[in-house]
Order: sequence, then structure tokens, then C-alpha cells
Amino acid sequence: MRPVSGFDLVVPETAEEAIAALQTLGPGEAAPLAGGTDLLLDVDEGRLTPRRIVSLRRLPWRTLDWNGDSLTVGSTLPLRSLEDDPQVRVKYPGLYEAVRNVGSVALRHRATLGGNLVRAAPASDLIPILLALDAEVDLVGPQGDRTVPVDRFVLASRRTDLRPGELVRSVRFPEPRPSDFLWQRVRPANDISQVVVAVAFSPSGRRWRVAVGGVSPRPTLLTEAAEALGNGRPNAAAVRRAAESASARAPFVTDRRASEEYRRRLVGTLLERTVARVAGAKVFPA
Repeated sequence: MRPVSGFDLVVPETAEEAIAALQTLGPGEAAPLAGGTDLLLDVDEGRLTPRRIVSLRRLPWRTLDWNGDSLTVGSTLPLRSLEDDPQVRVKYPGLYEAVRNVGSVALRHRATLGGNLVRAAPASDLIPILLALDAEVDLVGPQGDRTVPVDRFVLASRRTDLRPGELVRSVRFPEPRPSDFLWQRVRPANDISQVVVAVAFSPSGRRWRVAVGGVSPRPTLLTEAAEALGNGRPNAAAVRRAAESASARAPFVTDRRASEEYRRRLVGTLLERTVARVAGAKVFPA
């Protein structure tokens, strides 16, 4: 491990000051700090060598706001606070399951939804459920504010639609949805997921969303698998078709964590289990 190179730490009081601190240096020379659970490791091990780290801890973004049933999560809110909110568990069960399975309790006291999104890791445990729930990212930057769906924000492994000087202010969830999340790891608290499957059903749109992570360079929506589930509670044949479609269509890779063949089998199995759990929700007629 190489020694950590020197950097300036800036702790702005406002979003405008944070944006200015990022803009005054060249690309890659300044890095925003939310929870720091990934960034500080990257700096410590020499994968990143910023000249400046811009801490977001004083910005008023450690928030969890309800507008009716819709939810807005501030980008610097620790995951543990999201996990502890009783309404999240009831109204967004898939999000609750995904959050509570991120690392350890100690890590969730530091890690944030905004930081996880910006890192855009291929095996992110959170991005698949954000995709299934149609979440949107609220951004603030030199050119003003804008909102981008998560499916357009995460472009590839470690690459997002974040423009120079922009920051993630919050993540918005438009409506409560029966949803679920399952993963497979070798060791639950320590390992990166080999496969993540997230599903959700929109009561307003009468449609399913299916997303997978850990199987390709980018967490992915599986449109054909979702369509196979229909517009209500699926029967056993529809679930099988969806599982077969997911196993066949997802862009699987082989790496040191798992083989393509293993991932294909596992995605189908996890999809069947998640759909079965969601299908018991009250939004479906008896």
C-alpha cells in the first residue's frame, strides 16, 4: 500500500461554495466526500489522487422527506437513517431490504445513497432497486438544477451522467410499490454480491420492473422479463417465462466472483423468489 498523497480538505457551508470548490480545479483533481466509505479507501490505496476533497457534511442534505406517499432522500443521509424509518419498511419494502443488506451496521452509519449512486459500481446493491422503483436523481451544478432518471444517470461501470461541478442533492421515489430485493454472496457481511435481483410492481401503471446487478458492467433493467409478468399478479407460467427470459437475456460476465453459467441459473431462481414475495401484496385482487 502506497502512502496517501497530500490533499486539501474543504468544508463548504452552501451548495454554491461546494460547486465552486469543485470547479476551480481540473477534471479528477477534486472529489466530493459524503460518507467516505469508498472514497477514503480509494485515496488510501492510491486508486484516486485528488488535490482537493470537498466535504458535503455541512450541506442541508441529510434529509428524509415524505410528500404524501412519495419519498425524497437527501444524498448525504446515512443509510442507517433510511433503514430506521418505519414508513420506508412498509411503503418501499424492496428499498428497505436492499439498504439493510449493505455491509455492516457500522458501515451503514456512514454510507450514503448519493455516494453509492455516484460510485456506480457494477455490483452495487442499491442501484438495482432504484431502477425497479423508477427513482430519479436531483442534481445541482453550475448550470442550475436538473433531474435525471437513475436508468439514464448510471451510464457504465464507474461512469455517470454527472457533469463537471455537479453534485447529487437527493434521490426521489415517485410512489410506494410492492417490491423485493435478493442477493447472493459467499459471505453476507463482507463480500461483493455475485448477483442482485430487484423487482417492483407499480399499482398506478399496472406494470412490473425487473433489475439485476453484479452480472455485467452496469446494473440493468430487464424489460422483456418484466413484460412476461403481465400487468397484475402473474401465474406460475408467467413467472417461469420471466425467469427464463432473465436468464437468457441479461448480459452476464464471468469474473473471479462467479461464472456466467452460475449467474444465469441464479438470476432465474432469485427472480422467481422475489416475484413470489411481491405477488402477496394487497394491491393485487384476490
